[in-house]
Parts: sequence; C-alpha cells; structure tokens
Amino acid sequence: MYLRHFNLTELPFSITPDTSFFMNRAGYQDALNVLIVALRSGEGFVKLTGEVGVGKTILCRTLMKSIRKDFVTVYIHNPYIKPESLLFSIADALSVKYSENVSQHMLMEMITRALLDTHRIGKKVVVCLDEVQAMPIQTLESLRLLTNLETEKRKLLQVVLFAQPELDTLLNQLSIRQLKQRITFSYNLLPLNKVAMYSYIRHRLKVAGCLDETLFTKRAYEAIYRNSNGIPRLINILCHKALICAYGEGKNIVTHKHINIAAMDIEHTKVKSDTWMSFVMPNISRWLYGSLGVLSLLIGASYIQSALGI
Repeated sequence: MYLRHFNLTELPFSITPDTSFFMNRAGYQDALNVLIVALRSGEGFVKLTGEVGVGKTILCRTLMKSIRKDFVTVYIHNPYIKPESLLFSIADALSVKYSENVSQHMLMEMITRALLDTHRIGKKVVVCLDEVQAMPIQTLESLRLLTNLETEKRKLLQVVLFAQPELDTLLNQLSIRQLKQRITFSYNLLPLNKVAMYSYIRHRLKVAGCLDETLFTKRAYEAIYRNSNGIPRLINILCHKALICAYGEGKNIVTHKHINIAAMDIEHTKVKSDTWMSFVMPNISRWLYGSLGVLSLLIGASYIQSALGI
C-alpha cells in the first residue's frame, strides 16, 4: 500500500520470520554464535528461551540457514507432536524409506542406520523444535532417548530447543530431569533496549530499500519503545500501522502521533500519549484512530483496482 510513497522495495515490518531481515547485532548475533558453537562442538541438547515476540523463530531459521552445508536439519514447528510423529519427521528428513505399517521399533532401527550413514559422509543431524514449552513430556522423553545414539566421538543426533521461559518450569519435573541434565548450552533472548531498537528499525528499513534515516522522528522512536517495551513483534506491528497512517495523511515523515494512533489499534499495547497529544489534539487523535481501519480498507481497494487496471 505505501511502498512507492516511501520508496521501499518491500514491506519492512512484516511479522513473518524472513531471514533476510535478521539483524546481526545486539543479542541476536550472540545467541546465534552460542548455538553454532554448541552444535559444532557436538553437544546433545541446546536451549534458547525468550518471551513471546522477541524473535526466536527468525533466529531458528537463520541458524538452520547458517549450518546447512554441514548439517541435515529437521524443523519441528508443531509443539503438540506425538512421539511417533516425531520419529516420522526425522525419518523423512533423513530420506528413510518405510512402509505405511512400519512398527516404531523398526522405524527406530532405520533412523539409526540413516544417522550412521550421514555420519560417514561427514554430516551431522540437528533437530530444531519450536514452542517446546507446549510439547508433551512423552515426546521430549522420546527425543532424549534418540540422543543416546552416538559414536565413540560424538552424538549422532543433536537437538536445539526454542521456547518461552515456561520451558524451565517444565524441565523441573522429575520425570524429565535426565533431559535437563543434558542441556549443556543455553541462552535467554531478551527484548531490545532503546539503542538496539533504533538499530533494529533502521536495519529493517535499509533492507527494504529506505535510505532516509529521518523517516521516523526522534519522538516517534520514543513512542515506539514506550508502547512496545522492546518486543520486536510489537515494534513491527506499530511501525507498519504508523506507516499506513502517515501514508493516508500524505506525509513523508512518521511522527509520535502516528505511533500513538497505531498503538490504539493494538490490543497488547497501552498508549501513553504525551501531554501535547492528550490535551491539545484529543479530537483529531480520536478521529484519526477511528479512521485508520476505514483508511486501510480504502487504500487496499485502490491498490487492487490499480493492479487490475479498473
């Protein structure tokens, strides 16, 4: 909707985990380095935790992209997967051919042979699991048993756990204490501070083709941080909606006013408007807020008509 207006080549604040927008600074590069070092050293279990929206999934995908030359990767995004389904996913990643009525014991044997074959050609196998805090204990236990497969030198299968902090509570249960003992590397991904948030926004704008470092005003950055608390997903949503608002007004600069209006449209943020916004412009603020949804629909309809030549 606003790409041409702001001279952008793509949407800079999409919430999809596009690895081209990965920022190799702040805590992200540190976390990536920890994961890569742990995997290259042959550790069995590695854990990365972080609150909702801090960027665990994009980090997971960046990790898999970074190690694909030396590793066979298995990505499990469904936390409710059952133990037998987990085995089938690993078997598929290893190109194991099995019949429809294969037993779990036989499938385990076939996976073991495939892991040994992968080891012989000099590659490692890593399983990356997302949202592990919601995974059944039985599945985690079956995964631990799989990591028992090893040569005299190293593990045949390595595991990276990506999860919210609630995973630590799950791991404290006695039934899976053996798994907790096998986690040798861990990293806690934190929200961005103000400096890192500024770099994050500028990085995404630059990747999307924006060379104007003044697109967001200083007070806009302050409003973004105040309403997002440094959570990247909320930053993306705020910036995207603020750009729509600025575009709808025909403005080339995003101000704190646009950020506050955008924040009013997000359920998980609480607008903390400054004195000027609260007392000098209450009527305009309310009018713009109420118009944002309608404006988005009108812009979208205009874009579709233009594309279809109507």
